[in-house]
Amino acid sequence: MLMKFWRTTKTLLKISVTALALYWVFGKVEPRDLREALVQSNPLFLVLAFIAYCGSILIASSRLNGFFKGMGLHLSERYNLKLYLLGLFYNLFLPGGVGGDGYKIYFLRRKFHVKGRHLLTAVFFDRVSGLWALCLITAALVLFIPQLNIPREVPIACVIAGSAAYYFVINKYFNAFSRHFLITHLKALGVQSMQVVCAILLLYALGFDGKFSPYLFMFLLSSLVAVVPFTVGGLGAREMVYVYGAEYFQLDAHLAVLISLLFYLTSALLAVMGSYFIFRPRGLGEDKLPTTDEVERGVDDEND
Repeated sequence: MLMKFWRTTKTLLKISVTALALYWVFGKVEPRDLREALVQSNPLFLVLAFIAYCGSILIASSRLNGFFKGMGLHLSERYNLKLYLLGLFYNLFLPGGVGGDGYKIYFLRRKFHVKGRHLLTAVFFDRVSGLWALCLITAALVLFIPQLNIPREVPIACVIAGSAAYYFVINKYFNAFSRHFLITHLKALGVQSMQVVCAILLLYALGFDGKFSPYLFMFLLSSLVAVVPFTVGGLGAREMVYVYGAEYFQLDAHLAVLISLLFYLTSALLAVMGSYFIFRPRGLGEDKLPTTDEVERGVDDEND
């Protein structure tokens, strides 16, 4: 009962924070200007940006499957991708309860009779590998933005120290996942690189021909902020980063916010495809998928 109350409260807080953040953002920029810029955007580059984002998700799905294989769960890449898309849908459109990751863990534990703790560890390190790659690319970009006034040695030292500590922990305490450390983390870099390409293509779609590095830095920083589960799919939090960043770098705030919103819409367009398996569970080899209530009850039973 207490867990259910907490999940409901958490969902309401997410929605409230998202609404307040968006209200603040649209108090800084004119929605009419955003709409006009979107109408005038180049559709070819919008399509290419969507393709780049799809590429990042394909790599991300394969990365997660690598962690599953490390714990002894062998799924085909195709099957894992279907489940990954379903998780994206739950994360973006049904942010309450246990979310997409929790849903995947419950589904796989029930279907393949594997320990939830092992699945949770695999999903956790999948997330950590993505965060590692995001920090690495962000640190590399800092070197090309002199306005930040950060000595070059600082991001380089942070990346080396962080990577060494991360590898030590995973190798010493989670050796099953460290066996494929290199390939897994190359995939993590591939995911973030493709999303940076997506952001560049969105800039091209909006007719931008200036210096890309400040916008890309804000994009990466907003991705880091979106990891913190305070908002619905990072919506609102990302836009706030862009508004503050535009003020700091003296950039066009309308363009910055529009990039963020376009990226959200791009991710939503792919995520909505995951809903297909709710109506056609045969695609996952099931007659009927567990409902979110069933998943929540299962989590409650585990916690009890």
